[in-house]
Amino acid sequence: MVQAIKLVIATTLATAALASAHPGHHEQRSLVEMAQHRIFQSNARRSLGACAGSTSHRALQERAAARREAQLSELQHQRRLSAADVIAKSHKSNLTDVAPTVDPSTLFGSQPQCILEPEVTQGPYYVTGELIRNDVREEQPGIDLYTELQFIDVNTCEPVADLYVDFWHCNVTGVYAGVNANGNGDSNDLTNINNTFHRGLAPTNSEGIVQFITKFPGHYTGRTTHIHILSNHGGQVLSNNTYAGGSVLTNKTCSGGSVRQVGQVFFDQSLLTAVYATAPYTSNTATITKNADDSIFKQEAASFDPVMNYAYINENSIADGIFAYISMVST
Repeated sequence: MVQAIKLVIATTLATAALASAHPGHHEQRSLVEMAQHRIFQSNARRSLGACAGSTSHRALQERAAARREAQLSELQHQRRLSAADVIAKSHKSNLTDVAPTVDPSTLFGSQPQCILEPEVTQGPYYVTGELIRNDVREEQPGIDLYTELQFIDVNTCEPVADLYVDFWHCNVTGVYAGVNANGNGDSNDLTNINNTFHRGLAPTNSEGIVQFITKFPGHYTGRTTHIHILSNHGGQVLSNNTYAGGSVLTNKTCSGGSVRQVGQVFFDQSLLTAVYATAPYTSNTATITKNADDSIFKQEAASFDPVMNYAYINENSIADGIFAYISMVST
């Protein structure tokens, strides 16, 4: 059964500094932060309940359901999950004949199943001023990954259009572009500071959907495989193909505005095992950290399901690409 995950994303980190430490390092929550987390979860569930019964949200569901191939399964947003539940659950879709051009709204016609509050970290290695683009592969090796993210406003139950979404992750060997630091590949390679692979920014459409084409992420010691997302609003497109707050300039990059939400998404362990058994991922000698052993994954999966649903482009060959999708409730 096709499944979509609705994520509620906290807004409290909008002005917080972005992490620049070793990618395996993350701060643990204080008692105050954990109390705030519980309050947020409670309020988010109430908001989702109100949204679920609204006329506008029902209309949104009907529009999406008319274009999808299978009914999305059980609603779980009222049920608190455990990390073990998330790890044990398969997120593989039963979609067939999936192509990179599949209508994205086919996938998003269900109520929220669970709640994600991805405020655990804004890093590592967030870089401002990324190019507005949907294809972030450049010349990097790896399996093509076609991703679709949908954002729904929990207050209005409408899709969030024109939300600029930053998207970034490491490459096959666990290196982030645009950063020179210990623990991020060869710190003596100063040319990496100018690299832009696996980084991009793009706006959501009228259905609250944004698409990115990338290569399936690699891994590095201390973390399971993940993708970072950060949404911005209130800025303007510049002529250098970037995005900024203030007046329109001629360079079109993304800087400024305000951060609305931030988080990480993950993949089934079975999918990771299949990917990393293929070249060029077999060349990565870093120790693999499984979802069950990843501190950030366990923090998030204690209350919600942050794992992307997916389907193979060709069931007979993972090398032909993977289609992955997830839906997020925006606050």
